[in-house]
Amino acid sequence: MSTDTNALAQTFKSLHKPRTPLLLTNVYDGITAKTIAALPNSRALATASHAIAEAAGIDDDDLTLPQNLRATRLIASAIKPFSKPLTVDLQDGYGAHLEHAIGELISFGVVGINLEDFNRQTNDFFPLPEAAERVHRVLSTAKEKGVPDFVVNARCDILAHGGTIEEVIERGKAYLDAGATTVFIWGGSARGGLKREEVVQLVAAFDGRLSVLLKLKDGLSVKELGEIGVARISLGPTLQRIALERIREVASEVYGE
Repeated sequence: MSTDTNALAQTFKSLHKPRTPLLLTNVYDGITAKTIAALPNSRALATASHAIAEAAGIDDDDLTLPQNLRATRLIASAIKPFSKPLTVDLQDGYGAHLEHAIGELISFGVVGINLEDFNRQTNDFFPLPEAAERVHRVLSTAKEKGVPDFVVNARCDILAHGGTIEEVIERGKAYLDAGATTVFIWGGSARGGLKREEVVQLVAAFDGRLSVLLKLKDGLSVKELGEIGVARISLGPTLQRIALERIREVASEVYGE
C-alpha cells in the first residue's frame, strides 16, 4: 500500500513545474470528486476545507478533524478507480493531532496536504520556527508511513492579515527549506487577492515554487500565471459557489419565483 501511495506521491510532486503549473479544481464530496477525476485534463485532485464545511452545513472555522477525515475518506474511495493523486486541505493541522491526521490520510491513499500557518486556537500566527517545524513533522511522519515523497503545500496568510511581502518571503523560504514542495500565498479577499507585481516578486523569491488561487473574474488567467512562472494554481471553493448559484436559479424557476 505505502509503495503504491508513494509512487502516486512521486507523480504528484513531479506535476509541480514552474511555468507549467498544475491546475487543481477543488472538490468537496464523492460526486464532485468523481466528476473532476473523470475529466481527461485533470491530473490530480484537491479538497477545499471551506467547501467541505459548507457541504456539511457548517462554517470553515467549525470543521473538525473527524469531519474532515470522514469527507476525505469518501472522496478518496470515489476516485480510487481513476488512480489520480489526491491532496487534502488540512487547515492548520489540528494542533497535537497533526501526526495522527497524516497517518489517517495516508491510509486513505492521500499524497499531499495544504498546511496553514495561522493557529485557529490562538487566533494568531505560529512563530516562524514552529511553523517551519510543523512542515518537517508532516514529512517525517509521512516518511515513517512509507511515503517519503509526500507533498506539502505550505500556506502563508500574512498578507491577508496586514503583513508585508517581506514577511511572506521570509516565511515561505523557511517552509521550502523545511521540505515543502510549494508555498501557497493567500492574498485575502479584502485586498483583492495577489497583485501581479506580488506574484512576480514571489515567483522570483521562491524559484517558481509558488501556489496561488485563481480568480475567474478580474484576475490573472492560467496562461498569465504560467508565463510569470508559478507552479500550482487552485480554485478553492469557487466551483461549489458556482454550483450552488445554479441550483438556486433552477430551484427558483421550479418554484415559479
